[in-house]
Amino acid sequence: MREMVDSPDQLHFDGMPERLFVCTPSKLAAFEDCPRRYRFSYVDRPAPPKGPPWAHNSLGASVHTALRNWYGLPEARRRPEALPTLLKATWVSEGYRDEDQERAAFRRALSWLESYLGGLDPAQEPVGVERVVAAKTATLALSGRVDRIDRRGEELVIVDYKTGRAGMSTDDARGSRALALYAYAAQRVFRRRCRRVELHHLPSRTVAGHDHTDESLDRHLRRAEAAAQDAVTAERAVASGADPDTAFPAQPGPMCSWCDYRRNCPDGGGAPLKEPWAGVLRDGE
Repeated sequence: MREMVDSPDQLHFDGMPERLFVCTPSKLAAFEDCPRRYRFSYVDRPAPPKGPPWAHNSLGASVHTALRNWYGLPEARRRPEALPTLLKATWVSEGYRDEDQERAAFRRALSWLESYLGGLDPAQEPVGVERVVAAKTATLALSGRVDRIDRRGEELVIVDYKTGRAGMSTDDARGSRALALYAYAAQRVFRRRCRRVELHHLPSRTVAGHDHTDESLDRHLRRAEAAAQDAVTAERAVASGADPDTAFPAQPGPMCSWCDYRRNCPDGGGAPLKEPWAGVLRDGE
């Protein structure tokens, strides 16, 4: 799932907010995962330079765009033979170690698409493909772009494509704040019930899903609002003269090796930087 660039507008938390906190699920997740990374991405201007592009991001973007363009074809042209051209047209070549690795990744991605789309009805039209959904609460203005929204019976289903090496579980679907927020927003945009969320992991040909309740969606929403309030509190502290590194502390861990801002963060826990292509390596490579 890819998300829209959000506005820097903030709210003030003295009683009721004066302005809504404009965000996407990825912006909220950045703060929860590591406030320092959030600061580098959304607060510091100019932002620190990022590291080189990641091959696994290029691979994921290529597959996502090919899937979007698949649904842009007339039904009669949604055939396996169209996939190589679709993938080639959307292919992003940044981050790979060399041409051989890139070619191998292309073949792998093509096999994922062939297998995945071979199991879908080409006549089935989603409600939305890379569809923007948005909703407001008392404190948040949420927005983002959903990979796919299906209609099953009278209800909507949020579908998120995954291309990483690790498979997905029911726990991943249940715990995904992003999917819950998209379900919340989608039902308001389309005025139709949306409780089912699914992670479609193309490499393993598996689907991990979860059916939310009103209560579980509300819990995700409350936690999102709490994260927003913490982020605004930190931003206001910096604006009042607080040390930015104190207001936005780093949370060192294994993911520091994959952080775009690892070179700019002295508190990265000594985590070694990964090579840009490390995320597409297979076991034994």
